[in-house]
Amino acid sequence: MFTVLRKLYNWVQHWSETPYGLLALFILSFSEASFFPIPPDVLLIALALGSREQALKFALICSIASIAGGLVGYSIGHFIWWDGTNYNSIAIFFFNNVPGFTEALFQKIQSQYNHYGFIIIFTAGFTPIPFKVFTISAGAFDISLPLFLIASTISRSARFFLVSFLIWKYGEKINYFINRYFNILSILFVIILFGSYFLINFIFVN
Repeated sequence: MFTVLRKLYNWVQHWSETPYGLLALFILSFSEASFFPIPPDVLLIALALGSREQALKFALICSIASIAGGLVGYSIGHFIWWDGTNYNSIAIFFFNNVPGFTEALFQKIQSQYNHYGFIIIFTAGFTPIPFKVFTISAGAFDISLPLFLIASTISRSARFFLVSFLIWKYGEKINYFINRYFNILSILFVIILFGSYFLINFIFVN
């Protein structure tokens, strides 16, 4: 499995060296939100390093495509995920073939939606958990579509623009830092976000 993912990673990154880098970025960002296993950050960083003055433009393309792909993921969950109260063949295919998308994780996300609603969708854009798990789950569990759109737009745009801004500002030095510590930084961001949420809730509700 890891060998396959590494080959996919290298294949994605090589598009930055072709004339089709922008198109590949759009397609990758779109598909990653619904089924593709490699996050678009890989290509976004490579393109931004190659043309730092266009880094924010790449972030915009990435954000628009990811939000559109998220709507496709939401539609998969909402319209074709269930066969009555049971999973249909599409769901079983995802569980068995899409890396990082397991039935156990899918069910766990449901409990998170029930407890946190908006906040779990918002943090989904930053976590190491594949975004497609959240987009499909949101549709499958009938999360409010406007809520989903607002939360995913904010989170995905913030993530991609942050990465692009850092590349624009610091170049290769920040690339090494992002690649090495991205998961830790994501988890730290989520901790801060949840901490702020509970603090606000404590101040205004209690």
